[in-house]
Amino acid sequence: MNKLTALSLSIGVLAGVATFLAVGPASGVFFIWAATIAWAAYFLLGGNQEALVNTIVCGIFGVAMAWITALLLTEISPDTLLGFPLMAAITVTVAVIVMCLAASCPRLAAIPASVLGYSSTFAYLLQTPDKLNQDVLLGVSLSNPLLVISISIVVGTYFGQFSGQLAAKWTKE
Repeated sequence: MNKLTALSLSIGVLAGVATFLAVGPASGVFFIWAATIAWAAYFLLGGNQEALVNTIVCGIFGVAMAWITALLLTEISPDTLLGFPLMAAITVTVAVIVMCLAASCPRLAAIPASVLGYSSTFAYLLQTPDKLNQDVLLGVSLSNPLLVISISIVVGTYFGQFSGQLAAKWTKE
């Protein structure tokens, strides 16, 4: 079959498997939305071994930067002199600048993957009730975004690699 058809089928079949895992046996441990973001990043970064490593390493780095940012946000008093919104904005600004400057280290150079990890972490923290607090952030459980979003990024990146490999096997030369 042609390349587009093979890739479409491989992504579709594996998306079904990923969905089954996310809503079934891996529910609460594996988030399909975080996984598909990493899956797409894998292809955006080239769909090869380097993309696999960059997506995982930089994605998890983004998760770690968001986790640190979230911890700092929980320390901001609601009645701070500058107000919580401004202090939160300053905290995020500094964290994102640091995250992007870290790209001077070759292993952290895939800024888009770092940003996707950062954004996925805050999506989880801000959209899931009762997650943006120190008990969750410092806890050793699968509620901690440092663990659960990192797991989803790793699994999603490998789904990307597997879908590319499967499509290659199904492609007629």
